[in-house]
Amino acid sequence: MIRGLYTAVSGMITQEAKQQVITNNMANANTVGYKADNLAIKKFNDVLIQNFDKVSGGKNVRNIIGSISNGSEIDETLTDFAQGLLQETDRETDFGIAGSGFFAVRRTAANGNQNTYYTRNGEFHVNNQGYLVTASGDNVLAVNMDTGAEGPVYVGNGKLVVDGNNDIYIDGTAQYRFRLVDFTDYKSLRKVGDNLYSGEAPMESNAVVKQKSLEKSNVNIINEMVNMMTVLRTYESNQKVIQSMDETLGKAVNEIGTVR
Repeated sequence: MIRGLYTAVSGMITQEAKQQVITNNMANANTVGYKADNLAIKKFNDVLIQNFDKVSGGKNVRNIIGSISNGSEIDETLTDFAQGLLQETDRETDFGIAGSGFFAVRRTAANGNQNTYYTRNGEFHVNNQGYLVTASGDNVLAVNMDTGAEGPVYVGNGKLVVDGNNDIYIDGTAQYRFRLVDFTDYKSLRKVGDNLYSGEAPMESNAVVKQKSLEKSNVNIINEMVNMMTVLRTYESNQKVIQSMDETLGKAVNEIGTVR
């Protein structure tokens, strides 16, 4: 009976965590370049059930009944990196990626350290210093066509145009090329906030940058609503199991165990 309580409670805990993931997906249904998450659930390690009721040779010997799981637990959070729809805009600094890949951006910490992150959100703008940056102010990285060095994109007051080779033209002159990267194992990517990812061993991507376009979130709001209802009903089922067990234990303690 007590083991059943633990099993039902573990189910409620995992369903609550799944509900949080679904809620976050729905909240980011309109976030540019957002990729939906899904919670993977696994069972606890099986527990061996045995007793010593079996008698052999006048002695009680171990009798293996079988095994039982103690419930479920959270395994990992998986991200769906499927391509979102590209929606056309009228802004020259909006960019969408067609294919597998990420923009590389550089963030400067308060202590001066610089870290490189990756994003599918191409909703950029030119800051007061004339550099192409993200909504959070991180520098968008590109390769300088003259030096071959990687660094921020300086636009100034110039007109910015990107061609089919991902080359960035400033006032008609090709000066940069977007640094698009990809990864062999997307499971190594970790969300760090602000729609950014951290990852190791990036490689060059063959994706194409579409100017005046933004990639919409790949969240399917209808599926998420269905998943939310399923999680709610599963949670309520576990809750009713706990209530039933609690009532049974109450009777066992207060009625069956009463000395008359």
